[in-house]
Amino acid sequence: MHPISIAMITDFFHPNVGGVENHVYMLSANLIRRGHKVIVITHSHQPDRVGVRWLVPSLKVYYIPFVPIASSATLPQFFTFLPYLRTILIREHIHLIHAHASLSALGHEGILHSHLLGVRTVFTDHSLFGFDDAASILTNKLMAGTLKNVDAVICVSHTGRENTVLRGELFEKYDGKTSVRNSVYVIPNALVPERFQPCPPEPSDTITIVVLSRLAYRKGIDLLVAIAPRICAKFPNVRFLVGGDGPKLIDLLQMRENHLLQDRVTLLGSVRHNDVRSVLIKGSIYLNTSLTESFGIAILEAACAGLYVVSTRVGGVPEILPKDMISFANPDEDDVCDAIEEAIQIVSEGRHDPLRAHERIKTLYDWHQVTGRTEAVYDAVMASPQLDLSARMQRTMQLGVFAGPIYTIILIVDCLFFLLLEWWMPREDMDFVREHWDQDAFAELARKASKTE
Repeated sequence: MHPISIAMITDFFHPNVGGVENHVYMLSANLIRRGHKVIVITHSHQPDRVGVRWLVPSLKVYYIPFVPIASSATLPQFFTFLPYLRTILIREHIHLIHAHASLSALGHEGILHSHLLGVRTVFTDHSLFGFDDAASILTNKLMAGTLKNVDAVICVSHTGRENTVLRGELFEKYDGKTSVRNSVYVIPNALVPERFQPCPPEPSDTITIVVLSRLAYRKGIDLLVAIAPRICAKFPNVRFLVGGDGPKLIDLLQMRENHLLQDRVTLLGSVRHNDVRSVLIKGSIYLNTSLTESFGIAILEAACAGLYVVSTRVGGVPEILPKDMISFANPDEDDVCDAIEEAIQIVSEGRHDPLRAHERIKTLYDWHQVTGRTEAVYDAVMASPQLDLSARMQRTMQLGVFAGPIYTIILIVDCLFFLLLEWWMPREDMDFVREHWDQDAFAELARKASKTE
């Protein structure tokens, strides 16, 4: 594939830490190493992170002065973002934008506006959502309006693909038959296995169960609160090591106090990503109690660090690991306890080899493979014909009796606003960024960064 200029657009990026943030950074870094130009567009992080910043290796980040309203997400503004986006895409000579996450308003708006500039679009969905609560209904309708005109969609699991296809209404009709659009792809997450090197197992009677998660209802922390006392009562040699922060922290503290488990349940609070391995290697079993999960990068990191995994059977989790490296349970208190008991027996009898598990993960999830597959999607998008305004309006009207006309009006106003900006801020008055960059210098920066890490 010929080198192209790519703009990653999302609300979720560093300095915040999370699965989406890490995915965007690692994908960007690997695309740069393969010869592409990549920038990131995200919102500001008050009070000091506004404007342009640089991350190794040569990743340029635009922090737009928008304030997030909750969980790092900004309020959908539709037209406020257009002047910023137009200026950046023109100055940086961008060929394709890659938006991430269903809850990222910047990502949705980037896809809406980019067609005006002839820029191609790709969207990656990282999460699963329902269909029956108010938040999901509104999010799904917003996403359906965005994905009507996107060039390609990437999901991180096959379960996530089915969920996204239904939520985003990604169907096409041929000869009276309805089928899923052929531009929906599945590309899993990946990790850097060298960062999760396990320690050689040491003889010990104590079994430590590690939990690293945001302490929220969606992550099944209520299940953890219910099962921890039962496991501690049944197995005197079992300890819990819990890392993470969130609204359910108070429930864990109360559970620990009520059952006098201060010496059996350790709460670490928020854990930096650089410290995740140091926490994981203290344990033998990793516990995931999520109620919904599209992929679960934390499970992959734990398995790579040599831990045996116990997880609820939800979303795309069953697709991640081989069956002999994980025990599944329904999101039910008794079932999770049974799965943990099975895992304790496996670990106690030495039937799980941490070093062998690490070597297997190294071959299954590699950023080089993921980047190559993503490049193939970009190549297909760049080679496909681009929709004109009339085709976009026809697709938009398919959203429904009410949503269709509303989104079409937004599309028309967006075009008029764009024409106003073309007159008000002519392209010839802009300062353009040089199209050629020194790959050798950037490669040297990458080598120095890897040595530092």
